[in-house]
Amino acid sequence: MNIALVAHDNKKDLMVQFCTAYCGILAQHTLCATSTTGQIISDATGLSVHRFLAFAHGGGQQIAARIAYNEIDMVLCFDDPHSKTPNEDVAYISRLCDQNNIPFAGNLATAEMLVLGLARGDLDWRDIMYPKSNPFTT
Repeated sequence: MNIALVAHDNKKDLMVQFCTAYCGILAQHTLCATSTTGQIISDATGLSVHRFLAFAHGGGQQIAARIAYNEIDMVLCFDDPHSKTPNEDVAYISRLCDQNNIPFAGNLATAEMLVLGLARGDLDWRDIMYPKSNPFTT
């Protein structure tokens, strides 16, 4: 499965803690993230993470494009609900996930449920319905 990881600046530590806790499960899948988030996760966990541009410089749009082309199987997005200005790219990513039946976690509790379901095989239907090669290899 191809999993996109997105974290607001105030939630990057939480994303690192999450990825550390579920490193064994996440290591079995292809991970992608925006630049800084991907680097922090990779440095802290040793996980291989394909890095897009920084979120504010087009990384969110790159992830959205991959979702639109059905190259992402799950999105784990830890956004800051206390941010003064809601992020339009995060809202767009969420809508794209809804339109394309891609599981989207907007908080820690939902992310845990999705990752545990992933480990059980609850999302294997995506590989059957949408077979794909790894779009993140060079």
